Amino acid sequence: MIYETLTLSPTEATLTAYAYVNMGDCRTPPRRAVVICPGGGYQFVSEREAEPIAKKFLGAGMNVFILRYTVGAGAANYAPLIQISLAIKHVRENAEKYHIDPRYVYTCGFSAGGHLACSAGTLWNLPLLKPYLGDAPEGINRPTGMILAYPVITGGEYAHRGSFNNLLGHTTDGTEPELDAFSLEKQVGAHTCPAFIWHTFTDKTVPIQNTLLLAEAMTAANIPYELHIYPEGVHGLSLANFETDNGKESINVPHLQGWIDLAIKWAMDFNYGE
Repeated sequence: MIYETLTLSPTEATLTAYAYVNMGDCRTPPRRAVVICPGGGYQFVSEREAEPIAKKFLGAGMNVFILRYTVGAGAANYAPLIQISLAIKHVRENAEKYHIDPRYVYTCGFSAGGHLACSAGTLWNLPLLKPYLGDAPEGINRPTGMILAYPVITGGEYAHRGSFNNLLGHTTDGTEPELDAFSLEKQVGAHTCPAFIWHTFTDKTVPIQNTLLLAEAMTAANIPYELHIYPEGVHGLSLANFETDNGKESINVPHLQGWIDLAIKWAMDFNYGE
């Protein structure tokens, strides 16, 4: 087992690895990997959406990496996108060390972390990333797929304004070109990777229209996705169980607890080029 935390130079973001590797007489095939992006409105990093999620993926046979990206003023100028690109690159370049199959590196994000996980799968080819990726093969930072939990997507009518203020680096609503640059439903194309998405119909913090706009754009671009919309549930549910409910009954919702098993099955069943 490898457990380590490293800094993704030249940034201040950290990546924590939980990797099951062959030791002694144990022999298992290379695992699939997932980079977890906790939420927090690009203002903080929610620990409720970090290690509890990592344990689920690890126990299901995937190796896991938690990205603690920069927030607040540190979220401007595409900094989190640069950081997740470096994280995916690091995981793939160290596939042998971490005992993973580099073809299968997913992102998993919650709320604003969902925006970041989706940015990795939609904006991976932005020219501004090239200096950070160096001479690495094109697409080394493109995830195989993205798992999005109640994601922030749009800067339009249904935006989570706090997230976009932090991304833009100022507290105004931003100009339309600025907002469009981070409105991921407007950035979807043939280059976008497949997705597993879930949301609740009654989410008041990040309205379900965020997910619906993304799904509509992916449908138009012929990008496959699996979508689950639950009829009730507040924002920020994480695993929706006792471990992550923070003492709040509204966050412990048995009907929603199966989402993680569905997401893991989606990631484990996906066949890339096979």
